[in-house]
Amino acid sequence: MLGDLLMSFFEVARQGSVTSAAKHLRLSQPTVTGRIRQLEEMYGVELFHRRGSRLDLSDLGVSLMPIVERLAQQEGDVDFLLRNAGDLRTGNLRVGATGPYYILPSVAAFRARHPTIEITIEFGNSQQMLEALSEVRIDLAVSSHAVDDERLHRITLAEDTMVLVVPLDHALARRPNITLDDIAGCQLLMREPGSVTRRVTEDAFAKAGIEPANTSIIGSREAIYEAISLGLGCSIVPAREAPRRPDVRVLPFTDNAPVIHEYLYFLKERKDARLVRAFLDCVDPRLAQAPNKKADAFIAKVMAMDTAATR
Repeated sequence: MLGDLLMSFFEVARQGSVTSAAKHLRLSQPTVTGRIRQLEEMYGVELFHRRGSRLDLSDLGVSLMPIVERLAQQEGDVDFLLRNAGDLRTGNLRVGATGPYYILPSVAAFRARHPTIEITIEFGNSQQMLEALSEVRIDLAVSSHAVDDERLHRITLAEDTMVLVVPLDHALARRPNITLDDIAGCQLLMREPGSVTRRVTEDAFAKAGIEPANTSIIGSREAIYEAISLGLGCSIVPAREAPRRPDVRVLPFTDNAPVIHEYLYFLKERKDARLVRAFLDCVDPRLAQAPNKKADAFIAKVMAMDTAATR
């Protein structure tokens, strides 16, 4: 019981809000709030200073955080040890990814070899996935960020050329291909700051000395594709992530196309764990960027579910 209370305290402190902590813990907000209150009343202490909806750690809360963090790490170690015990007929492999595009072929290969192993795939941004990996909440993480961390091993999963996606009635839509110079006068739709796709795009423009006429920021790839179909602009995206839909046109670059990389991370200390090793045996970078109808169909299904969930 105390462990549940402490984990709720830890997530609220780490996430900065009860709402985010409840979502991460898959609990209701009243449950998380109740656990924090119960922990404080149990010991007659104040762990947070409450200023309206804002929660700031008290001095005691600050002192408690590293202790609870070690407990969370130990709990992750126990869970990992038990899930990796025995043979490859039982267990649960947890994968975190920023999107389904490059990792699903390896997941499919793993499933074909080990059909009785349960696979959990969690989606989030790169920072969230790498944090989850460090805390042993997932076993492998897929990210487009190239992170140098002595605790992590990094494998290049894919190298993908960028393409331009435009509405069907766009001035460039009838072209078989385009150059970066052709985009200079376009209304460009871009991801939020911190997005690797955005950074690669901006780096390519800076190198070519090009500045788009106007840019708009849209926070998800699905919303960008919908905006393109409505004629609100165009966007540069990785070819593997380009939409397969009839209301937009995908144009390759003739030369100097921006390139994005996708990486697979795992903890070095976990490299010999049976589930991690079994998955790594199924990873083939050639599959990550090769067209695959079954994978594309599954990706479309996943993205549709993801879009519906955010409405």
